[in-house]
Order: sequence, then C-alpha cells, then structure tokens
Amino acid sequence: MATLAVDKPRAEQLGMQSDIPVIASDIIFEGAAVGVVDATGHARPLNAADRFAGFCLTRCDNSAGAAAAKNVKVLVSGKVQLPVTGAVITDLGQPVYASDDDTFSFVPTGGAFVGFVDRFVSAGVVIVAFNAGVLTDPYGLWPIRETLTGIKTFDAQDCGKAFFCTAAADGDALTLPAIADGLDDILIVAIDAFGTTQIKVDPAAADSIRAADLAAVDNKDLLLTKATQRRGDSVRIYLGDADGYSASIKGIWTAEA
Repeated sequence: MATLAVDKPRAEQLGMQSDIPVIASDIIFEGAAVGVVDATGHARPLNAADRFAGFCLTRCDNSAGAAAAKNVKVLVSGKVQLPVTGAVITDLGQPVYASDDDTFSFVPTGGAFVGFVDRFVSAGVVIVAFNAGVLTDPYGLWPIRETLTGIKTFDAQDCGKAFFCTAAADGDALTLPAIADGLDDILIVAIDAFGTTQIKVDPAAADSIRAADLAAVDNKDLLLTKATQRRGDSVRIYLGDADGYSASIKGIWTAEA
C-alpha cells in the first residue's frame, strides 16, 4: 500500500462536490481517495473498511485539530484517472476497489468500491467513473470475500462467501462439498485479465452440476474456458437437490467430457 504523504493532483472531470467533517489529528491530501468511518461519519484518508466518499479536491490539514474541527472538500462524482493494478485495454466496465487512499485494484477482497472503468489510458492506468453512494458494488451482496490462488476444497463454512480466483494454475480444482441440507450459495469469480484463468469446479463423486445448456453428469467438472475468459466471469453454485448442484454462469463454461 502507498497512502499519500503529499498532494497528488489527478486528472479529473468535475461533478458534484461536498464537504465532510474530518477525523481528529490527520491530513487528507489533494487527490486522496476519501473514506467515511461508519462509526462516526467522519472523513479520513480511505481505509479498506470505509465507505468511499469521493476524492479530495484541496488538502485538509487537521493534524492539530479535534474531530470535525475542519471539513474536507471532496469530488463526489465524476471521472478520474487512476493507477489500477493490472489494468489492460479489455477492462472497460470493470469495478475498481481501493485498499487505501492511493492503492487501486480490481480485487474486491479488502477493498472499498470506488467505481467502474470508463476508458483505458495505458497499461495500469485507466479513467474511472465514480459516484459515491449512488453506484453499486456488483459484489455488495457478498460481504464475506476471499482471494484464491490455487487448489481449494470448500466446506460448509465456505457457503455464503464469494471467492476471487487470481494466479490460478490450469487444472487447479475447486472442490465442492457433498450435497447436504442447509448449504448456502458459493460465488466463484475469475478476477485476472482476459485469457489468463481457467477455473475448474469439481463436484463430489455422487453429485453433478447443472447449468444453462450443460447436462448434469455425476462427478464431472464445470470448466471456465481460458481462451475467452474475461475479468469477472463467474459461477454461482446453488444447493440444487439430492442429485447435485445448480449453477448460474457468466462467461463461457463447458462440462468435463
């Protein structure tokens, strides 16, 4: 992470502005992503646990002041040029997250939702459209999120979670628990760039996975096609019935032959 220690003017297209009371004993630098602390409503340099409130327009130095002694002026909506880890030309429309006031990525785990890629500038640099409090995090219904980098065997405690697959090796299996009453959904998302990730979802030997236009066969994997994989391609695994799981898919998936 690289939280700001100096002003960092950003290329912005101005939208709505606001003033927010600042926490005690802190500085919010120009260009910083601003977060609001849920417990107090005060603004600060964004922390991953905060609600994104916009970008600081003018440095607010409250380093010697009490909470709310000063207000920070923020740009609440508009478009801004940001360095986003791993950004490539195929990322138009992808959601962007901040883990601090100057660190941005596509991985929702440990980050606050900022906005969506509006335009590609260069490798790792994009224009992001934002509207704090209005635009919705596409993964907002999944408050428990984890990052996966390889093989994983899910259990009952993983139900109700969203998993974001990054740097997975081809053929690494994500193994589902055997069908049982009371299991909740699991969301599995390919979060790396276009054409880099194959996801292999493996049911228990006695179970199958049903999806659109894919026949359900016991002990056959559900496979995300690597050549056409886009960042954000996903499968939502539902309990189904005694015979196996049902799946809602985004992207091009096939069934194991």
